[in-house]
Amino acid sequence: MNNFGKLKDLVMSLEDDFSKFYDKQNAAAGTRVRKGMQELKTMAQAFRTEVQNTKNTGAAAAPAAKKAAPAAKKAAPAAAKKAAPAKKK
Repeated sequence: MNNFGKLKDLVMSLEDDFSKFYDKQNAAAGTRVRKGMQELKTMAQAFRTEVQNTKNTGAAAAPAAKKAAPAAKKAAPAAAKKAAPAKKK
């Protein structure tokens, strides 16, 4: 959950610069916003990779648990099958 905190802090730190850029037309604030958004993109990609690796590591450690007891398919009982049409006399 520490990664989420870092991500949230970065977004919150950009709030003032967004306001200055859009409300006051401050060009320097726009540069800071772009820099922060690039950092956000980099951070998001690193977190995404970390989550994927953690997921794959966890899934690789427990394949036996998933395949341990496959359900055996049983043949349908004769009564459940559709009856053959009766012969005509």
